[in-house]
Order: sequence, then structure tokens, then C-alpha cells
Amino acid sequence: MRIVALVPGKIGDQILFFPTLDNLKRVYPDAQIDVVVEPGSKAAYRVCKSVTDAIAFDFKDRNSLADWGNLIGLLRDREYDIAISPQSQFLLNLLLWLTGIPTRVGYKGNGSFFLTDTVLLKSQQQPAARYHDLLQGLAKNSPVSPLNINVPSSDITWSEKEQQRLGINESGYVAFYDSQSPDVNSTYPVTFWRQIVQSLQEKQPNIPVVVIKDASNELFVKSMLAFFPNLKVIFPADMGKLAATIASANLLICTDSAPMYLALAVQTYTVALVETSLQQSDRFVVVTSPTGKIADISPQSIMQCIWGQ
Repeated sequence: MRIVALVPGKIGDQILFFPTLDNLKRVYPDAQIDVVVEPGSKAAYRVCKSVTDAIAFDFKDRNSLADWGNLIGLLRDREYDIAISPQSQFLLNLLLWLTGIPTRVGYKGNGSFFLTDTVLLKSQQQPAARYHDLLQGLAKNSPVSPLNINVPSSDITWSEKEQQRLGINESGYVAFYDSQSPDVNSTYPVTFWRQIVQSLQEKQPNIPVVVIKDASNELFVKSMLAFFPNLKVIFPADMGKLAATIASANLLICTDSAPMYLALAVQTYTVALVETSLQQSDRFVVVTSPTGKIADISPQSIMQCIWGQ
């Protein structure tokens, strides 16, 4: 059996879709499960245990008819038995119909008459539960699987060597991350980050503080190093190494980003700075902006979550 899921969206959307993929694999253990995702989100599937192949397609690009035709041809050639679309989009439902895949599952709504099986979209649910409802279209009613990822052993080894390089001992470390996105509503001011790091270093001087660096936040890391020259920097090159880095941390402080969702999966204690409310747990503390802008979260409210005062 061959199954394909069309999953537009960012890396966080992919990670929240993992439990649905894991349940599919549990129900159809011999099936090949593939996904079609944005090019920038393909990296997430390095840590997904249930997917055979991740096919890159830029859903947000101004694709020509030839681009869509190539995707339809590829899906036809692979002769999938089941297709799942976790987006209620007319165009994607039409695309699935054109592929000729016999079982096409999605939400009731835009273009759902192109599908063979539909389920009600419960927008008030958390994303992982909402995605899981799609399995009802296959007459499968298993409970939602826990969010889980598979970190390659080579990435765990890399993380251990990085900790040795940075001189981190068994005390562990506190990690923090901000993508410094061009979207001003999604980033946190450097001056506020400095207050948080200073508080961490003053109250727990024996626990190293590590900033996670990637291609998007080089200037942010540079500005933090200018204020804290002894700050430790780690640069995970892929999703597996990033997951291993987060799994080893005692605490992660971050904005809404791929590290935040990975922390959910590996159950690292996390303080997340977000624009709108997310489901909390005893290991995942959400600090919500009162205005919808991350910059309006006070450093004091974050430090209160960390220190409990």
C-alpha cells in the first residue's frame, strides 16, 4: 500500500502532523507513507520515523500549469492508494482528484466534493488533534499518539561532542533561540534577551547558557556575543542535530519556531514566547503577548516563569 499526504506549511506544522503519520503507520504497518511539503519544511522529516519520502513542492509559489502538471504526474506515477490533505483548500482537493488516487481524505469545505471521504474540521481543537481527525475518513478511530520524533544516533553523538567542545559538564545547560524573523510581531528585542541572559548568569552562574545559531539569526547571535563574550554558541546543521541539542538542554527559552516544536516532542522544559495562546503542560510554559506582538512581553514575566517568583 502507498499513502501520500499533502502538508503545506512551516516546520512546526509538519511536526504537529507527525502523530497522524505515526498512527497511519501503526494502522498500515507495511505501507509506504510519503509527504509533499514546502522545500523549507522538508528538513523536518529527518526526525520523522514514519515517512519514507518527503517530496518538495512550493505550494506558495506562483506555480505554472506545468508545475502543477508535473506534481500530478509524479503522484500518478507512484500509484498511491490513499491521499490525505490536512488543508481545506479547493486547489489541493482538485489536484488530488486529478491524480486519480482512489481514496482521497480531507475536511468538509472548499472543494470537498473532489474527495471521496470527508471529516468535519474542528478549528477549535489543537492542531495535532485536528489533523488526527482525518483518520476518521478511513474509518480509523485510534487515540491521538503522543508527539514523538526519531533523532538519529549520529546526531546524538554530534551533540555530545559539541557539549564537550563547549566545556559543558554534567550540570547541563540552558538554551535560548530567536529566529529574528523580519516579522516584527514574531521576534523579541535583543535588549530584553540581554536582561534574561544576565538574570540566568547571575542566579545560576554554574549552568552554561547556550544560544542556538542558524542561518536566520547570525546578527542576533553576534549582538548577544558583543554583550556576553563568553556566551556559548551552538550551530546545528540540520533538524536531527537541532533536536539532539534541545533534548540535552535543561531548559529552552524561545519564540514560536522549529526549536519550540522540537522541544514539545522531546519534552525539554520550555518557556515559549508566542503571539497567541498554545496548550500548556507541566513542561511547556507559554508566555502570551497581551497585544499579539512578542516585543510587548516583559522580560520580568519570562523570568517569573523561569524562577517561579
